[in-house]
Amino acid sequence: MSKYCPVTGKKPVSGNRVSHANNKAKRVFEPNLHEKRLWSPGLGRFVRLRVSAAGLKTIDKRGVDAVLADLKAQGVKF
Repeated sequence: MSKYCPVTGKKPVSGNRVSHANNKAKRVFEPNLHEKRLWSPGLGRFVRLRVSAAGLKTIDKRGVDAVLADLKAQGVKF
């Protein structure tokens, strides 16, 4: 899945684009994804992840190695 954050589980959701005249048309809200290269002291190498801005805050809070351990348990390759 291309537009998916493995850390937070955020993915595209659909909704309505609403005009000033209250006309509604379908649109897609996509997560704020960033391609980041993070240093993992536990692995001793850089890990490239495509994570959302909220996922980066989660990594800052919990630590890179803790988040990578959870991803490995889920079966995510990195």
